[in-house]
Amino acid sequence: MKAKKLLAATIAAAMSLGIMTADIQSTQAATRAELGAISVSKKGKFKYWEADSEAKAALVDYVKDVTNPRSKNFIPIEDRIAVFDLDGTLICETAPYYFEWMFYIYRDLDDPTHHATPAARQTAQNILDGIHAHNVTLDLDEAERYGQAAAFEGMTPDEYMNYVKRYMNSVYVDGLSNLKTGEGFYMPMVEVVSYLNANKFTVYIVSGSERDLLRVLVDGVMDIKPNHIIGTDHSFTTADIDGARPDRFFLKPDDQLIKGGDLRDLNLQTNKVYAIRREIGKQPVLAFGNSMGDGSMFNYTITKNKYRSAAFVVLADDTVRELGNEAKAEKMRRTAEQYNWIPISMRDDWTTIYGDGVMPTK
Repeated sequence: MKAKKLLAATIAAAMSLGIMTADIQSTQAATRAELGAISVSKKGKFKYWEADSEAKAALVDYVKDVTNPRSKNFIPIEDRIAVFDLDGTLICETAPYYFEWMFYIYRDLDDPTHHATPAARQTAQNILDGIHAHNVTLDLDEAERYGQAAAFEGMTPDEYMNYVKRYMNSVYVDGLSNLKTGEGFYMPMVEVVSYLNANKFTVYIVSGSERDLLRVLVDGVMDIKPNHIIGTDHSFTTADIDGARPDRFFLKPDDQLIKGGDLRDLNLQTNKVYAIRREIGKQPVLAFGNSMGDGSMFNYTITKNKYRSAAFVVLADDTVRELGNEAKAEKMRRTAEQYNWIPISMRDDWTTIYGDGVMPTK
């Protein structure tokens, strides 16, 4: 770990002088295919975690214990349920903001095929200005519920999912070098998902982002089934419904399912707990997140659980390889100590984040 910190300091100094080596400039992030090829065996040989990582040791100790039939803490396969937040836990949320929000802003401000209303464009611009100023003051719940939905209203599910694919495979992240938006997964956390799959855990994503978007984003990168992705739901309608009540409307063979104009049940905070109960029907034994937005999910997982359980919180404390914030990370670390959540340090626990050619550009 000392060698890694020395390398980080060297890179930071080079950046401050405007000096970058040819190797660093030319090295790209891990592609989606390379991310999808990441594999960790049942025994837990990790490539992208520091050998002395306490968080990794805690995870491996936990998994070995609860999968050992001779252990008093053995968990049957059907009850090995792990839940993961997405943004800031599995994928970048700091360059410069959540994937879903940057996707929506791109649609209203930069897509030449989409003609947003002046009011919609102004709202998207206000949000973007706030993101760049690190001071988003708008009511984001309202902007998400209606603004994001309206940007894609009228698309069929296939049209929408194909649009997500084009965006994530062509648009680069703002704030990090050599990184497309669809490549921004944390390589060490992709390893965690692979490790849990190898040990016959059922992995779910429980995110505030829109569900169909998540299904496209995750596909090919991690082995998580589409019906194991829980997110905020876009409303739907049909081309011929013409104001009728859906519970009284007969869908004819030639009618077409399209996205409506709002998002339903924003899957945030305690709504995540309700969604877990509604869609999984069991209490998880492992939870992974990165913020107080996941705190309810953490506490639900580790409180009054009949099985040994654990919650892990990813700290964005790396300011050399990631757009981290040490003060916020330290505050989250103290909160983790208060509630018995296990902290994961991007800076100290991971040998890489996206691949060694990716680093902040600002």
